[in-house]
Amino acid sequence: MLEFAEALGRHPFLQQALLAGLLASGACGVMGAYVVARRISYLAGAIAHSVLGGMGAARYLAVVQGWDWLHPLYGAIAAALAAAFLIGLVTLRASQREDTIIAAIWAVGMAGGILFIAATPGYDVELMSYLFGNILMVTPGDLWLMLALDLVVLAVGFLFYNQLLAVCFDQEFARLRGVNSDLYFLLLLGLTALTVVLLSTVVGVILVIALLTLPAAIATNFCRRLWQIMALGALIAMAFTSGGLALSYGPDLPAGAVIIVLAGAVYLLVALGVWWRGRAKTHPRSSYGVG
Repeated sequence: MLEFAEALGRHPFLQQALLAGLLASGACGVMGAYVVARRISYLAGAIAHSVLGGMGAARYLAVVQGWDWLHPLYGAIAAALAAAFLIGLVTLRASQREDTIIAAIWAVGMAGGILFIAATPGYDVELMSYLFGNILMVTPGDLWLMLALDLVVLAVGFLFYNQLLAVCFDQEFARLRGVNSDLYFLLLLGLTALTVVLLSTVVGVILVIALLTLPAAIATNFCRRLWQIMALGALIAMAFTSGGLALSYGPDLPAGAVIIVLAGAVYLLVALGVWWRGRAKTHPRSSYGVG
């Protein structure tokens, strides 16, 4: 830890990585609370993998058709928003379960991306780097992008907190109270998609999924209100990113992987603690020491 603190003052790339982790934690803390409350954790994974189709299509058009202006990130954003809209539309209009639609989009998006990559001359490793990212390679431009995302997420979360809260916990009740629950459900999915895509291109798909789900899941064990879960989830995610970077520096380990392992270990410990506490309340020891 001391070695990391000393290096942090000397190396700008470590400062940028730490700031990227903190900014990612802010967006993931807010959106993660909604994702966990609405039970659509697989949505993050589906969107993160389905964007490969959008990036592959953008690369194909740029290389084969000469659309040089078409950046893979544009294709990723378009694919993510389209996937989120399709999930919402089918869920609302076709009365299908979200997990079924999410699984279908996950598979089709990956398959489409592989087909576009195969049809594009050469093998572009850059597309894979968009999927897995590297928190140690973030640039000042990436940080500004993440800051803008944080501001959008916080603004939407603050302005439409009550509506999104109603959609997460009781969509039918919200509809009876005059709330356009379908619109806010689509807004929730779209904002989640945007968060996943923009952050995954910077810090990686797996890390974004972990930061979206694990801190919020831990926070639900200690908080009752959704805004409290958001705040505590963001703080927990910040602790994970900072701690993971510090722990990975000395042994020269992949920072993203260390952050994920740290988050997973803490989540398991908290889950075991909650289970043990519940077991102790259910089966208290008698005064004679017989359980």
